[in-house]
Amino acid sequence: MHRFSLTSLVALVLVVGFGEVATAGSWRVDTAHSTVSFKVRHLFSKVTGQFTDWEGKIEFDASDLSQTSAEVKIVANSVDTGNDQRDKHLRSKDFFDVKQYPTLEFRSTKVEKRDDQWVMIGDLTLHGQTRPVEMTFSFLGAGPDPWGGQRAGFTAATTIQRKDFGIEWNAALDQGGMVLGEDVQIEIEIEAVEDEPGR
Repeated sequence: MHRFSLTSLVALVLVVGFGEVATAGSWRVDTAHSTVSFKVRHLFSKVTGQFTDWEGKIEFDASDLSQTSAEVKIVANSVDTGNDQRDKHLRSKDFFDVKQYPTLEFRSTKVEKRDDQWVMIGDLTLHGQTRPVEMTFSFLGAGPDPWGGQRAGFTAATTIQRKDFGIEWNAALDQGGMVLGEDVQIEIEIEAVEDEPGR
């Protein structure tokens, strides 16, 4: 299964000034052309990772963006930072505890426009804890694809504190400070495909 319903993070939409494309309907995330990634401070730099197994869907009406909704479901075991030893640690009880909490999920509850920025508000379930999160999102464009369908692009971002979700592992440095940062930056790049009627 591939898919932020954290999404983000997942999870998001808006179409203003793009004419034909956006009719009301359901869109599914093409995860082969989408990413859910994160960054967290490690010592004096940042480590980046992503999830390779996830899926998502978006309900979108161009005439009323406040009714947009999104869901994302992520397989926790699919975390990938490019380092096998680190990924094994992330899957352990110190972090995601994938045996007890096999998925991360995001479900939107509301969309608001704040000044010139769209914000999707929703519930993120991570490590067995559900907390409200807000993510900014943007519409990148939409139109026909080479296979007779319609596709749309979105980007979204949020920052969470891992301790809010019960992920508290850290280690002190001899010179002071901690190995890991508390803030986790989440970024979602979405290519969505419009579902066919009746699907």
